[in-house]
Amino acid sequence: MTEEKDKKEKETETKTEADKQAPAAAASPLKVFSEDGAEELPDSVKEKLEKRKAEKKKVLKKKKKKKEKKVTVGKAFIKATYNNTIVTLTDLNGDVISWASAGMAGFKGAKKATPYAAQIITRIAVDKAREEAGLEEVFVFVNGVGMGREAAIRSLNANGLIANSIKDITPIPHNGCRPKKPRRV
Repeated sequence: MTEEKDKKEKETETKTEADKQAPAAAASPLKVFSEDGAEELPDSVKEKLEKRKAEKKKVLKKKKKKKEKKVTVGKAFIKATYNNTIVTLTDLNGDVISWASAGMAGFKGAKKATPYAAQIITRIAVDKAREEAGLEEVFVFVNGVGMGREAAIRSLNANGLIANSIKDITPIPHNGCRPKKPRRV
């Protein structure tokens, strides 16, 4: 018993020494990197995604297997509204490869429109697209004026997708609707 306690104490001592040597790593506990150099998802988000997968497996019936197509170049559509952020990755024809929204990742209420949520969902969508289709390069189309638009674009690049071009496709009124006629008082 005492030997086990000694081992545990030594492990905690070495951990504290490692924390002292690398203060930058201790300062950012949310950033965990995988072997390929990309950021890992937080544990809470991972758990929620695994629960959803388990629920889907129970409900889904057998479907025909689709042909796996390899797509190296595609399009990334980022819809950043005031209330939510949605990232969709497609091939060049517009057929959806993967998508993710802030609600899907477990964010609720005002947190769905934050840059952090956009970063997390972009990571989820990119991981799916890499696994399923081998996506490497994208043309980025950004729609909306939410807070998550820039974070999503940066996260695309940080997670290993090459952004060939970035285009803003937010609808802008040329002259708008006809104004109300003036009130007669």
